[in-house]
Amino acid sequence: MTDTLTGKAAGKVWFVGAGPGDPELITVKGQRLIAAADAIVYAGSLVPREVLAGARPGVPVVDSAPLSLAETHALLRDCAAKGGLAVRVHTGEPSIYGAVREQAALLDAEGIAWDVVPGVSSAFATAAAARVSFTVPGGPQTFILTRLSGRTPVPESESLPSLAAHGAAMAVLLSAGEPERVQAELLQGGYASETAIVLGHKVGWPGGEVVHAKLGALAQTAREHGFTRQTVFLVLPGQDIEAEASRSKLYDASFTHGWREAEEQDAPGPEASELKGGV
Repeated sequence: MTDTLTGKAAGKVWFVGAGPGDPELITVKGQRLIAAADAIVYAGSLVPREVLAGARPGVPVVDSAPLSLAETHALLRDCAAKGGLAVRVHTGEPSIYGAVREQAALLDAEGIAWDVVPGVSSAFATAAAARVSFTVPGGPQTFILTRLSGRTPVPESESLPSLAAHGAAMAVLLSAGEPERVQAELLQGGYASETAIVLGHKVGWPGGEVVHAKLGALAQTAREHGFTRQTVFLVLPGQDIEAEASRSKLYDASFTHGWREAEEQDAPGPEASELKGGV
């Protein structure tokens, strides 16, 4: 990459979401950048070294766990200043509870180009491993991703009881150390004690697992399994709706959309015109 004004090599920093830990759940673009990197800085407390297996021999690969923000920045800056490609690997999806903003601000201050590659959030990896859906036709159509308030405060309007009052599907991250509080605040917000819950512990890592439970037994289940760190709680109202009653309209033969005429003309709903392409 060359600076068009100076003709000199122009370095760049890429922030790459590594996903939940499974080396196969990083994006193809993320893998490609790791393979091309001149320096790699990764969050070793949360990102398995196996994710970086494609790095070129001899390329510095530094665990940022014991480093400060200034030390991490210096590694990225020095690589980019020499015209190199620096890759900063974060766990999960960088836009969720990540630290990209403060790192990017330092890069901006020094005129260093940067960009982001998204990753798979542990919330979505847990749903996949548990074979559940957040949204259900005839049931919840909204998904909330949140956390308990702790050392990082949460606005009062986003407290767990306030969000639970919506009755939406939810993923609660970074809260595994207080399962009793998670359970109590979800119940306080209005979820029934029989609401389906999935506990995802270290999903994507060797030995990771998912456990199905009911909200009324969330804390007990977490304690019994020792899920007090690196655990995601999925709250899944509407899972008891019968599959026959909750079929998607997209593949219903009586439903018209942009690529198919109904066998029996239906009254088009508001989403009919949006279903071009399908999924």
